[in-house]
Amino acid sequence: MRMQNSAKSTNAPADLRAWLAYLAERGKLAIAREGIALTDELAAIAKRLERDSAVLFPRPDGHEISVIANLFAGRDWVADSIGVTEDQLLPRFLAAASNPLPTREVPDGPVQEVVHDDVDLLRQLPVPKHNERDSGPYITAGLLIARNPKTGVQNVSIHRCQVSSKNRIGVLLLPRHTFSYYRIAEELGQALEIAIVIGAHPALLLASQAIAALDEDEMAIAGALLGSPVDVVKCRTNSVRVPAYAEIVIEGRILQGVREPEGPFGEFPQYYGPRANREVIEVDAITHRAKPIFHTIVGGGFEHLILGGVPREATLLQHLRRSFPTVLDVRLTRGGTCRYHLAIKMDKSNEGEPKNVMMCAFGAHYDIKQVVVVDKDVDISSSEEIEWAVATRFQADRDLMVVAGALGSKLDPTTDDGIGAKMGLDATAPVSASELAFKRIRVNGEEDVDLTTALQADPGAAVARLLAEARM
Repeated sequence: MRMQNSAKSTNAPADLRAWLAYLAERGKLAIAREGIALTDELAAIAKRLERDSAVLFPRPDGHEISVIANLFAGRDWVADSIGVTEDQLLPRFLAAASNPLPTREVPDGPVQEVVHDDVDLLRQLPVPKHNERDSGPYITAGLLIARNPKTGVQNVSIHRCQVSSKNRIGVLLLPRHTFSYYRIAEELGQALEIAIVIGAHPALLLASQAIAALDEDEMAIAGALLGSPVDVVKCRTNSVRVPAYAEIVIEGRILQGVREPEGPFGEFPQYYGPRANREVIEVDAITHRAKPIFHTIVGGGFEHLILGGVPREATLLQHLRRSFPTVLDVRLTRGGTCRYHLAIKMDKSNEGEPKNVMMCAFGAHYDIKQVVVVDKDVDISSSEEIEWAVATRFQADRDLMVVAGALGSKLDPTTDDGIGAKMGLDATAPVSASELAFKRIRVNGEEDVDLTTALQADPGAAVARLLAEARM
C-alpha cells in the first residue's frame, strides 16, 4: 500500500460526504454501533430502516472502512440530492439528459490517495453479504465504468458484482451497453478495461440509470444534474476515467472468453437471480481516499428500487412526450418493482390514444410489462388512486391490450428466458362522456379546513363533558 498526494479543487462539486452531512443535519442519518457483522446483520439493520433513514456502520466486523446504506429513502430524498423539489425532479433529469456537461479531466484527486497494487478484495474492502441465499459478498452500489475500445466514449452502469477470490469478481452483464463494449473488445481480441467506483455523489448513481443511447456518457448527465462538470482522473492501470472525488475505485479488466459461476443473488423483483457461468473481472489495483466510505445497496431493497425507478421515469417521460405531448407524467410503481409496471397520466383528447401510448411505452424499454393509462385527475404516486381508476374507468373486453411473445426482463421468473407478455390497461374516461358521468366527487372547502381551529385542543375533556351532559 502506498500513499499518493492529491490536489483538491476549491470548486469541486459536492460528493458523497456532502450528502451525508446534509442528511445528518436533518436527522436522517442513523449511526450503528461499531462491529456490526458484514454477513446478514448489516443488511438486516439497513432493511429495517430503509424507509426512514440512511445508516452509517463504523468498523463493521472490525474493518477500518465504514459502510453506508440507504442513501435514498424516498423520492423526496432523490430530489434533495440534486437540489430540486420533488415536482421538479423529472423535468430536471430530462434537462440534464438533453444538455449534458462533459467531464473535466484533472491530474489527480482524493480517490487515488491510497493505492493497493497487491489486491485482496475482502481484506481491503468491507463487502457485505445481503440476502439469505446470496452466494457470498457482493459489491452492489459500484458504478461500473467501461470505455468503448474503438471510440473511447465511456458508459456508466451498475451491475451485481460477486467477490469470488482475492482479485476476481463475477459480474452479470445484461444485453446493454457494457455488454456491447465487451463484445467489441472480444472482436478485437482483448479484455475490456473497466473500473468499479464505490461511494460517488448520488447524482452519478442517478445518471448511471438513464436510458441513454450507446456512446452517451452518463457522467456528462451527472455533471448537468450537479450544475458543474464531474472532475475525473485517469486510472493508474488502464485508460478508464473515474470521478476524482469518489471514495473507492477498483481497477480491472473483464476477461476475454472467461466464464465462472456467479449467483444466486437477491434482485429487484424480490426473487433470486439464478447461479450461472458469467463474465469475470480480474482486478489489477484498488485506490481510495485516506479514510473512505463504502456504499452498499441491499439487493431488492427500497434504495435499489428508488435508484432504478426515478431515472427510468424521466427517460420514459421524454420518450413518450416526443410522440404524445398530452402525456403529463409517469410513475414506475413500487409494487411493480419500479421496473415492470408503469402508470401514465395524460390529458386525453382522442379515443384510442391511450393504446398508442401503451405501445410506445412497451417499445421504450423491454422491462415494461404492464402499463396503466389514467386521466389527469388521478394521482399516479398513489397505488390506491391507480386502482380506483382501473375499478371505475376500465372494462376488460374494451380497454385491455395484450401483446404475446415479447422480450421482457430475464430476471422475471414468469418469463421463458425473458420472453413473455405485455399488458396495457386503458383506465381513462371516454372523451364523449357527459361532464357529470366521470366527475369525481368532492366536498366543498375540504382543502381550506384548518384543523388547529376546527378541533378542540383537549378531546378527552370534551368527551367527558359530553358524557356527563348525556347523563343529566
